[in-house]
Amino acid sequence: MNGARPFERANAALRPLDEAAAADAAAHHCRLAKPRGALGRLEDTGVRLAGIAGLSPPPIPEPATVVVFAADHGVLAEGVSPWPQEVTAQMVSTFCTGGAAINVLARQAGARVVVVDVGVAGALDPAPGLVDRKVRAGTSNLAVQPAMSVDEASQALDAGAETAAECVAAGARCLVTGDMGIGNT
Repeated sequence: MNGARPFERANAALRPLDEAAAADAAAHHCRLAKPRGALGRLEDTGVRLAGIAGLSPPPIPEPATVVVFAADHGVLAEGVSPWPQEVTAQMVSTFCTGGAAINVLARQAGARVVVVDVGVAGALDPAPGLVDRKVRAGTSNLAVQPAMSVDEASQALDAGAETAAECVAAGARCLVTGDMGIGNT
């Protein structure tokens, strides 16, 4: 496993959920004075956090880091978005200066924001909170050919694993991921 890629190492390090802690958390929800399932996905999230932590109730996973992975998508050539490709780089700049909605939400939650350039088509100026892990400058048009090679996809997964490891090493106990790229839908 020493020669494994970062994503493979991260995947191999994952442990199964603690089923007893998850079951205890689910039972706790059933004992509360509320209709069963009234909290919806929040209950599911609490059960999953208990399973991950091995504790019920689960600890609040803080501090958090929001990681936005940015890349441009070649399928934009098919007219799938009303926005031009340049908006990706503009949004990355806005994320890095703290002016986007995700920055406001992160500040309210006490989380920091990290932006990772995995494949923005244009060049980006260095900025606080911007990590350069560019695999390539945008993907190919998936309507006419594979968007990326298998090796490029592996590099992108490795970029995610490396970024996650760095965030955890810097103290993050909760990672929230997002993406930015015109044509990503």
